[in-house]
Amino acid sequence: MKVEKMIGERFKERPSDCAVESHALMVRGGYMKQVANGIYSQMPPLKRISQKIEQIIREEMDALGGQEVSMPVVLPGSLWQESGRYDSVGSELLRFSDRNRSPMVLAMTHEEAAVQLVRDYARTYTRYPFMIYQIQTKFRDEARPRAGMIRVREFTMKDAYSFHTSQEDLERYYARCLRAYERIFARVGLPEVVAVASDSGMMGGSVSHEFMLLTPAGEDTVAVCSECGFRANVEAAECIVRSEPEQEPQPLTAVPTPHSSTIEDLCAFLQIPVEKTCKAVVYQKPDNRYVIAFVRGDLEISESKLTALLHSEIRPAEITEESGIVAGYIGPVGLPEHAVVVLDRSIQNASGLVTGANRPETHFTGFFPQRDCPGAEYYDIAKIKDGGICPHCGKPAISLSRGIEVGNIFQLGTKYSESMGMQYTDENGELKTPVMGCYGIGVGRLAASVCEVRRDAYGPVWPVSIAPWQVELCCLRSDDAAARESADALYRELQSTGVEVLYDDRPVRAGVMFSDADLFGCPVRVVVSPKTAAAGEVELSTRDKSVKTTVPRGQAAAAIQSLLQDLSAAVLQKVPPVLDGE
Repeated sequence: MKVEKMIGERFKERPSDCAVESHALMVRGGYMKQVANGIYSQMPPLKRISQKIEQIIREEMDALGGQEVSMPVVLPGSLWQESGRYDSVGSELLRFSDRNRSPMVLAMTHEEAAVQLVRDYARTYTRYPFMIYQIQTKFRDEARPRAGMIRVREFTMKDAYSFHTSQEDLERYYARCLRAYERIFARVGLPEVVAVASDSGMMGGSVSHEFMLLTPAGEDTVAVCSECGFRANVEAAECIVRSEPEQEPQPLTAVPTPHSSTIEDLCAFLQIPVEKTCKAVVYQKPDNRYVIAFVRGDLEISESKLTALLHSEIRPAEITEESGIVAGYIGPVGLPEHAVVVLDRSIQNASGLVTGANRPETHFTGFFPQRDCPGAEYYDIAKIKDGGICPHCGKPAISLSRGIEVGNIFQLGTKYSESMGMQYTDENGELKTPVMGCYGIGVGRLAASVCEVRRDAYGPVWPVSIAPWQVELCCLRSDDAAARESADALYRELQSTGVEVLYDDRPVRAGVMFSDADLFGCPVRVVVSPKTAAAGEVELSTRDKSVKTTVPRGQAAAAIQSLLQDLSAAVLQKVPPVLDGE
């Protein structure tokens, strides 16, 4: 490929609307172009990277016995009605009607389509277990697309679905898939990706893991224990709080608290620590019923946990005068009966708390939940916090880090197979429902994530396994006959041996050529100039600056291939081995 023939522009200025570096570099480097908010066209460099990522994924899925299929992106709404998700999923699911007024959806995930594809085939136990996968376009109508390819509305995703006759068999296969994912991420150049326990959300199921690349550019938060290595998304990690009740609980007393509708104002007015307060967060369900969640004042509500507890979507509430809810002064005692009240475990054993009195400008002191809310139940609906107690080892060693979710896997159980009537006959002639697992990786997000952490001040530093081209050949002063002849000959020689070469022979200044080369991020750079041509040499370097040397022109092709092999070996060295018996 010659740079002069490649579509796309490269430029120095950082785009003002790019919040993260990967987005800025991919725009500056001519990798993609925005079509609409959260929707991009891929230009040749990004398309080639995506194809290499997809090939790595295919190889690992095939090694698991996966069978590649293709399912439609446009699906009849009736499939999602069968599973119950047509109505339960929010506005992220794009619904529309075709010309026959039949309800349709643009699929953002394919559990329903997978069941529909195989439920007639898999009617006997002899056809289990099996796994199907696809690499397919999907659409999720994100409310706030951001960070270029990291959070988009239209995206390419590998999703796989496994079917089993027992939970035990699913668990064995799930462990194999987890290892395959570790291999995939290491092969694309991200061996530091970690698996964390996660919330299953709308996917359902009892066990799920997210694969996180820890980076400040991430929008997810991961809790990590420095003592035992426990890792989990804060939306899923159990929040443990130790509260010692006062020996002599104080009476519940209403006190005036003017202009104290926030926790910060309340603490300042009463001169108390935030841990001695109980705060309320108000939501509404789809039927507009109010949900009031109470948590200790220094903690935050996990909306994922609350949604799972309620088995319902929630949204921030619009509090009206008719609701009987006094915004800023809400407490568990004396609430309107129509509201759903959920108490977090952080206040269960506390006493002497300050909470709203459900009257304007008034709070209660001395709130003792076990006395003042008799018979109440308590749930884990809070987010674990920095410095919190580890749910695994019990030590206060939790730290929070930002991360990008680059993949996820779920043990779905029978959520979809049962609701959609998928059954098989077992060896005793009895009808049973298969259990399912699903396994997803976003291709574009993975490419952007690599760019986010494999870069320098000048551009991406692509791992050799997914680089758009393995080598960039730069011919300085292409108007010089000797330099041009040497570079052209090397270009032909490398191509004949199967090396992927991007050739820049444009009549531009060296600074422009090298700046563009940095944005392309090819692992190996070869420079031919009048000076090196006269000396019978070429300059050879790596994008990561670890190698820079000159080699005789006659040995250049062999030296380049040897360097590429070394770079590939360095990537493969970090790939976990396949376990015995897999």
